[in-house]
Amino acid sequence: MSKSFLKWAGGKSKSISFIEESLPFNIKRFTEPFAGSAVVSLNIAADEYILADYNEDLINVFTFLKQEKSSFIEYCRTFFRTANKEEIYYKNRDRFNSISINIERAALFIYLNRHSFNGLCRYNSSGKFNVPFGRYKTIYFPEREMEVFIKKSDRFQFKCCGFEETFKMCEDGDVYYADPPYIPLNDTAYFTSYTDEVFSFEKQNALVSLAEDSNCLVLISNHWVPGVTEELYKNGNTDRRKYINRSIGAAGDSRKKVEEVLVIYNKHLG
Repeated sequence: MSKSFLKWAGGKSKSISFIEESLPFNIKRFTEPFAGSAVVSLNIAADEYILADYNEDLINVFTFLKQEKSSFIEYCRTFFRTANKEEIYYKNRDRFNSISINIERAALFIYLNRHSFNGLCRYNSSGKFNVPFGRYKTIYFPEREMEVFIKKSDRFQFKCCGFEETFKMCEDGDVYYADPPYIPLNDTAYFTSYTDEVFSFEKQNALVSLAEDSNCLVLISNHWVPGVTEELYKNGNTDRRKYINRSIGAAGDSRKKVEEVLVIYNKHLG
């Protein structure tokens, strides 16, 4: 299995085969509106791909890696040659937050991803990256994973937009896989987002409405919450569910088994 060069909360590396079992053998175009680390697209075979995300920094990184290839990898490496110290991390974080979208910010995004606490990607209400220092003993530079991404990137098209826009690009025969911020497991949990906007329950409903009307084969991953998810996905196929181990809360070692559902909408099959 191909790994992503980015650490990503809620990544789907352990669910690739589970997703793949519900896909057709030949896929013309595979669309991910919540691309995240892109690990799903890296492991699903298709003729072409649309990787979309509302996070401009993420799309910026993908774009520079595709365009600049090995020279971008070498540029990123320069930031990893500095000592793994807290004061350097916060200096780089401040620099990241002070500049606009460009190649330096893209390289710093990868640096922050590998050095921050749990590899989280989080912004405050002002749009500033605010994840604290991770305090890792060793830092891995993902050169090999970046090279894997480059090899496949000729088939990747990047879009910085919301899921609504990506549905407009769908055509018959496309596969559309959505991995939105998950529904909270209980009343004390909250929707989380790695942009400065919250993915509300209204947006969950909007995603479902578009999936129901789409001519594509649409798959959506989410928590299985009795009552809540059953109602939300009542018009989709929710037979495919499984339990996975997931970190719950801020503590990286706070893990429990949670049930996930892969909802399937296929208008042509009724």
